[in-house]
Amino acid sequence: MGMLMLDDVAPDFTLPTADGQVSLAELREKAEKGVVIYFYPKAETPGCTTEACDFRDNLGRLRQAGYEVVGISPDKPEALEKFAKNHELPFVLASDTAHVVMESYGAWGPKNNYGKTVIGTIRSTVVVLPDGRVKLALYNVKAKGHVDRLLRELEVGV
Repeated sequence: MGMLMLDDVAPDFTLPTADGQVSLAELREKAEKGVVIYFYPKAETPGCTTEACDFRDNLGRLRQAGYEVVGISPDKPEALEKFAKNHELPFVLASDTAHVVMESYGAWGPKNNYGKTVIGTIRSTVVVLPDGRVKLALYNVKAKGHVDRLLRELEVGV
């Protein structure tokens, strides 16, 4: 499936986490304004750590504005548990080792990596409204500065 667009219905999912599992449906129930789903390539890599720590540092602002956050990567739950512990990440990290959810969101496919085209996780963020529609879809984002851009786009703390 291709990239999601404004007002598309976001594919539902249930994925394993270090503590069990998480579903989009349960996150949507908890979120007053929506769910920020961010897809990242690999735990403990420099860019992914920068991005995760930016989400951590701004989680209070996002939650106060009514948003829940979930990070999804192809890492196994054990690696996610270590990543969360090492960087004190207080939001859910979900494992999509078969990249089924990433494919359904348009966050898996060809990308440029150090001058080569490879297949993998496309760093992306999709914001899903409580009714399941897409409010915002950002693809091929840069790790550094991405959360600040997201805050501006969602008008959080403006």
